[in-house]
Amino acid sequence: MINSVRNTVLAILNKNNYGYISPQDFNLFAKQAQIDIFEDYFYQYNYQLNKENKRMSGTGYADITKGYEEVINIFSEQKFLLHNYNNRFFTPSLATTNDDYYLLNKVLVYSRMLASGTNTVVQVQDLVDNTTDFVAAGVNVGDIVGNVTTNQIAFVQSLNGTNTLVLVDNDGNPADIFLNVGEEYIIYDDEVVTEAEKVTHSKITLLNSSLLTAPSTLYPAYTQQEPTLSLFPPSINTIGAVQCQYIRYPFDPQWTYTTLTGGEPVFNPSNPSYQNFELPLDDEYTLVLKILQFAGMSIRELQAVQFGQGLEGAEDNQEK
Repeated sequence: MINSVRNTVLAILNKNNYGYISPQDFNLFAKQAQIDIFEDYFYQYNYQLNKENKRMSGTGYADITKGYEEVINIFSEQKFLLHNYNNRFFTPSLATTNDDYYLLNKVLVYSRMLASGTNTVVQVQDLVDNTTDFVAAGVNVGDIVGNVTTNQIAFVQSLNGTNTLVLVDNDGNPADIFLNVGEEYIIYDDEVVTEAEKVTHSKITLLNSSLLTAPSTLYPAYTQQEPTLSLFPPSINTIGAVQCQYIRYPFDPQWTYTTLTGGEPVFNPSNPSYQNFELPLDDEYTLVLKILQFAGMSIRELQAVQFGQGLEGAEDNQEK
């Protein structure tokens, strides 16, 4: 879609002799346009919910709210949070989960520890501990394995005897996270999970002041202070114990090219830096209009800005 959007923008600018935008400028404008549309989903979703509450919304194919839910769910992620120190865990970021979050929807706590120790043998894709009987410990396929030493996560794909676990990552690919003898591990039951409640810093102080209200593993809580979450009770303090479901920002679009042909860059989607828009295809029209506005401001052409604004306003009015 990104190449189609760029070609349309250039066609409109060139047809009216407004000017030319470079690939670098286009990528900057495309990023801002995508973020603008992405954030507008939430306002539109709220608007449609209000219409639904007023009995002004349809059902079936006319259920606009459901459409926005499906679009927003494109950006939904559920990943384990890396452990920082004590009972603190890093919030999702490019450095920890490879994406930045827009909002945290829920925080899950796995409280039933099945086994812990250190690996005694290094084998590719395996966790081996000759001192522990994983079968007797109740370890099953799908359980969560954390490397406490390296702060990495994997999952049990299968048991190879009583002392060896075959591991995979979140995508089902082989996970080789134990590279040295003596690395600490911890294993959690993936079926024993509780949602933690978000509380303010002042409230957590009041809750912890009484044994009757203090958070427990059955009713955990957390506070947020970027770039970490603090989990309560403080015994929640190891890798693999906390998972987060969140809405991430879309990845920055990148229109990439290889060489110049006749003075024009040639689109190259095989470039490692290539990133298409992550928005639905029906947002292509809106992307063109928003990028035209940015391009118009860049080349100081008021007509290009007004053209994009006028069509975008007409589209908004039609949707409402």
